[in-house]
Amino acid sequence: MDRVHSCAARGGDTAEVFRKLTAQLPEGARGAQMVVAFYGCGHDDNLLAAELRRHFPQAALVGGSSAGGLMTERGVIDEQGIGLLVLEDAAGEYGAAAGPLGHDPAAAAEALLGQALASCGCEGQLPELVWIYQAPGQEEAVLEGLRRVVGNTCPIIGGTSADETVAGRWRQLGPTGALSDGLVVGVLFPSAAVGFAFQGGYEPAGPSGVVTGIGFQPDGASGVVTQGHGREILSIDGEPAAAVYNRWTGGVIAAELERGGSILQQTTMFPLATDGGRIDGVTHYLLIHPESVTPAGGLRVFRDVAAGTRLFAMRGDRRRLIERAGRVSRQARRSLPDALAVAGALVVYCGGCKMAVDKEIGEVAGAIAESLHGAPFLGCFTFGEQGCLIDSNVHGNLMISAVVFAR
Repeated sequence: MDRVHSCAARGGDTAEVFRKLTAQLPEGARGAQMVVAFYGCGHDDNLLAAELRRHFPQAALVGGSSAGGLMTERGVIDEQGIGLLVLEDAAGEYGAAAGPLGHDPAAAAEALLGQALASCGCEGQLPELVWIYQAPGQEEAVLEGLRRVVGNTCPIIGGTSADETVAGRWRQLGPTGALSDGLVVGVLFPSAAVGFAFQGGYEPAGPSGVVTGIGFQPDGASGVVTQGHGREILSIDGEPAAAVYNRWTGGVIAAELERGGSILQQTTMFPLATDGGRIDGVTHYLLIHPESVTPAGGLRVFRDVAAGTRLFAMRGDRRRLIERAGRVSRQARRSLPDALAVAGALVVYCGGCKMAVDKEIGEVAGAIAESLHGAPFLGCFTFGEQGCLIDSNVHGNLMISAVVFAR
């Protein structure tokens, strides 16, 4: 890796903010091989994409909207911000492709991965890493499609694009411009090593139970109705799921049991989780964020759950969520061979966790910067996180991903 640059700026005029960004970069960065861009939803991202293509004509472009701002090693910028991570790596190969998820997201993901590989002349090769950024709702299907090509031997890392108010204004940015219900796929063949880590910042609270009912949903393009998996948990151990969850958490959603509705804020510190496997006898959990109580007394969540799955009640606190980001970044750095120096990093931090730590989000950026010894990094806030957990590429909620690039 030759050089990695991060830059960020804020303002209401997208073109003016872009000028501020490029003023922070050396002239040689115009020849960059990859550019990652995160931004607030108020920006004109088609204009941003055009400016990025003009300024970085050789670069693979990936990115999208981030919830309420972004972060770099210099701190946090609010929702008027745009941030870039610019990778100069003349000896590496980088490709990108983007398109709508459509009626068959798995097939779309498989096709876009092929296009991304072709864009850098690497058809049929296994990347060092696949980076994804997508609209919410079809994350498991996207991973299924990508695994058809690369299996679990290649880490698939990224996030689910977000907005400030969960109003559906999320966007994805790729080489052809901006999308609202799409997927961006980047393939990386860097000339130096890559390290990564994927964790949550919560601990088991004690209770657990088995999913015994899942809401009906159409199964892909076939229209066949299935009750085997989905994002509405009807029952746990034969009881209404919302009532069970409320009991496990000491009544945090008591008011919503009667009237239903959103429970995002109440549940951020009390997620559910599945068993993600063990390392050295220590269980790692894949988190699930409950988002609403349904009229039937079920729980709507941001992850697919299968009937028969054991769910664990989890708990967190602000200090743990702040410190965990630094620990995940440190773990990614330590996964590099021979203690190589870090050239730069990408960090995905859950938007729900950002909401929970609130005004202390600057401490999160500081913890990451310290763990990376001041190396350039760019971080986004997402509505879902994808990463490699114990040799499997998975989708989770309230998680933290870090990718570090060695010099």
